[in-house]
Amino acid sequence: MIKINGVDIATPKTYEATVTDLDGETNRNANGEMIRDRIAVKRKLNLEWGPLTQAEIQTLLSAVSSVFFTVTFPDPMSGMVTKTMYVGDRTAPAYSFINGEIKWQGLKMNFIEK
Repeated sequence: MIKINGVDIATPKTYEATVTDLDGETNRNANGEMIRDRIAVKRKLNLEWGPLTQAEIQTLLSAVSSVFFTVTFPDPMSGMVTKTMYVGDRTAPAYSFINGEIKWQGLKMNFIEK
């Protein structure tokens, strides 16, 4: 479903695509009408994964360790697209410590278009 730098990643449990307008200077004129300077339309993906092994979470986090990377994903407006993105905060709660092995549950991160 999603590829980072051309490589398939684990399918997330939750996938949310956001279409965001970036405005330059937006004001109202003397008649109260909006004067809007939309300079770009960008995408943001909010992702969450179910249970992951140490190897799986390392693979995901390593894939997004560069400043920018390409992501191929299903877009609600355009179908499958590839965009250059960066990662926001990454939250990775552990849920199990058995025989010295950590299991992870609920890795969350978002990808924001450059």
